[in-house]
Amino acid sequence: MKSSRFTEEQIIGLLKEQEAGQRTADVCRRHGISEATFYKYKSKYGGLQVSDAKRLKALESENSQLKKLLAETMLDNAVLKDVNSKKW
Repeated sequence: MKSSRFTEEQIIGLLKEQEAGQRTADVCRRHGISEATFYKYKSKYGGLQVSDAKRLKALESENSQLKKLLAETMLDNAVLKDVNSKKW
């Protein structure tokens, strides 16, 4: 997945500019993004503060690490069951 060229703090700043009364088209033109991208950011980061966005990113990274650990454990468990089921 392609990473965004904006950080979460910058995206929240874009959204706050639009909430302050500027037109969406003007904000998008000034920052070089499409309106579809703006609304995608708004659906993901709308209503968040900068601290909330940092916490969300930390939780997402921790969740991905836990998923990897679970997958490795399940694989080890399946291998052990397979070895245990064979007759020697």
